[in-house]
Amino acid sequence: MGTVIKVAFATSDMKHIDQHFGTAEAFAIYSVDEEAADLVEVVQFGQLSMDGNEDKLASKIDALQGCIAIYCQAIGASAVNQLRPKGIQPVKVTPGTPLSHAICSLQTEMRDGPRAWLARAIENQNPDRANRFDAMESEGWSE
Repeated sequence: MGTVIKVAFATSDMKHIDQHFGTAEAFAIYSVDEEAADLVEVVQFGQLSMDGNEDKLASKIDALQGCIAIYCQAIGASAVNQLRPKGIQPVKVTPGTPLSHAICSLQTEMRDGPRAWLARAIENQNPDRANRFDAMESEGWSE
């Protein structure tokens, strides 16, 4: 069993990444590993206007609990600044990108070697693996 991560997609039709983060009508949240991707949750928000209202971001960010990334067609700086401390990577894609394409490229990256943000996210999800050398050192182990 490989690494399993949770990622969200800002979508209106459950097929394409076609929404701006702040005004997304829904997030499709997938559990993804190197071989499979399963839809685990759909969080609906309804229609929101692009009014710069910061309050609506809180419910969006809360909905991403446990996710390492949100794929969207656009995202404002303030949303990025609120997501990053929570370990959630905003990923901007071409509007209308099929979810299946984004998932496939994510899986390919997981198999072939992740980019820096993805490697960090995976490591943060498995802190025991990241700290194993510290633990070995504290037990007096040396090369």
